[in-house]
Amino acid sequence: MIGFSVQPIGRRVSPEFVRKYRSLPVANVSDCMSRLTGAGPRLRPYHGEGVMSGPALTVKTRPGDNLIVHKALDVALPGDVVVVDAGGDLTNSIVGEIMISYAINRGLAGLVINGSIRDSDALRRLSFPVYAAGVTHRGPLKTGPGEIGRPIAFDGMVIEPGDLIIGDGDGVLCIPFHEVEEVYQAAAAKKKSEDKTLADLKAGGSMDRSWVDAALKQLGCEFRE
Repeated sequence: MIGFSVQPIGRRVSPEFVRKYRSLPVANVSDCMSRLTGAGPRLRPYHGEGVMSGPALTVKTRPGDNLIVHKALDVALPGDVVVVDAGGDLTNSIVGEIMISYAINRGLAGLVINGSIRDSDALRRLSFPVYAAGVTHRGPLKTGPGEIGRPIAFDGMVIEPGDLIIGDGDGVLCIPFHEVEEVYQAAAAKKKSEDKTLADLKAGGSMDRSWVDAALKQLGCEFRE
């Protein structure tokens, strides 16, 4: 049936890069993707601490309905990030403490919900990554429809099954399957450079700020005495 199906995930980003990306700030990775990709500012972390990295198991569901999300938790492999497009609607929650506890028991790497969650007080005591667009106490429906294993998109960020999903305190980012290695090399180099700059500043060093005036001058900014 169109709009109501479970598709197999034919590819997953390698465990090597899942591990490597855990040490990179999402902001560094985003900068190295030309700052064009993002999951929108509404998707915020609701867990207490911890970063997220893992292949995406994609889910699309009717707003406020979590029947297909239950199935996704059953078919996801350990290390997967279940990424749910619930239309961004905040009326009914999609997951709560029991479903999240089940996800933890199954060894998943995190949940991303483009919709609402509930039991947020309990989630703040956990280190299991959960990102969502909002919180409501109202529970979900369970009538479908929905899809597992299809491409989804949040605010222009396309997520295909098996792509890499990462998250930290700044939010969520998808790295396309075929770009994972290239982006990693660029982001790792950027982190190394920024770590050196921060170390120099903490040691009392200075920074070359000449680029600021040069940019302002090039753009025609007037400097008045």
